[in-house]
Amino acid sequence: MKEKVFVGLSGGVDSAVSAALLKEAGYDVVGAFIKIWSPEFTECTWQEDRLDAMRVAAALDIPFREVDLSHEYMQEIVSKMTDGYARGITPNPDILCNRSIKFGHFAQWAFSHGAEKIATGHYAQIMERDGRFELVRGADPTKDQSYFLYQLTEKDLAHTLFPVGGLAKAHVRQLAEKYNLPVARKHDSQGLCFVGDISLKDFLSRFIPLTQGDVSDMTGSTIGTHDGAALVTIGQRHGFAVQGKEPHYVVGIDVEKNLVHVSTHREDAAKKEAHLDDVTWIAQPRLPLHCSAQARYREQPFPVTLDREASGYRATFSDPHIVAPGQSLVLYDSDTCLGGGIINR
Repeated sequence: MKEKVFVGLSGGVDSAVSAALLKEAGYDVVGAFIKIWSPEFTECTWQEDRLDAMRVAAALDIPFREVDLSHEYMQEIVSKMTDGYARGITPNPDILCNRSIKFGHFAQWAFSHGAEKIATGHYAQIMERDGRFELVRGADPTKDQSYFLYQLTEKDLAHTLFPVGGLAKAHVRQLAEKYNLPVARKHDSQGLCFVGDISLKDFLSRFIPLTQGDVSDMTGSTIGTHDGAALVTIGQRHGFAVQGKEPHYVVGIDVEKNLVHVSTHREDAAKKEAHLDDVTWIAQPRLPLHCSAQARYREQPFPVTLDREASGYRATFSDPHIVAPGQSLVLYDSDTCLGGGIINR
């Protein structure tokens, strides 16, 4: 019997090609569209994306299913994101979505409807070595999405497929043309659908109070203003107005006092260590751990040493590095993702 796989069809080219490759490989493929929360005050493309997903399923002659996870998305993604900004931290909604929605609620729904595995269009790879499942960077270094997937477990990986993870994006586009997929020339989505065409400031103002406050330099002197301390993050050089033409960088945020501290030297925002909460491992390593890490998507990996401390984990950097509370520090051994945690301070 063919193995049944539910493919999360987003309406984009990557998931469409994933479904085509799986069908060609002999799987029993079902296309599934996940409806997420969309606010009334923004113009989201979910209806267009749903139609494109249906067109892909029709072109491939596979069943089409839909699951409404809008309530879960609001409660577990949007609320956590806005609560984080209100506290002066910047959580990553893509990481939250993967753990909670795609590999949480969607996976549970798919398995309850007969799926043996799920698949997505992520640019990452799953390797089985000695009976263990590992998460490895995507073959296309410009598209690698393993950073967003570090919270997956071995159990998740054992029941997941990433069909385009070993391909370059250009090749995926060529395959979309080969399979005559209706989304072959559709542009990649940018940013977060639920934010829509409005600015982050306009979006957050619907959920948290944003008031103008002072910007101070390293001596404590007021040199400018900002539109809300919750709108900026460490290392940022925009989102506030200061005197003079010299660039300034955010080195400190106090949301309780609604203050933003800046410096003309970006290195003043760098730290020698970070303390982590909510650390998850794909495979538990021995500590202390010497590895590489990323604190942001697509940044150049840098060396770190990770060890336990009373309240969690501490990551020590070989050289000072800019990290921001709320962001994820994702750990790697060469191209293999080990896990990671949320930067607390």
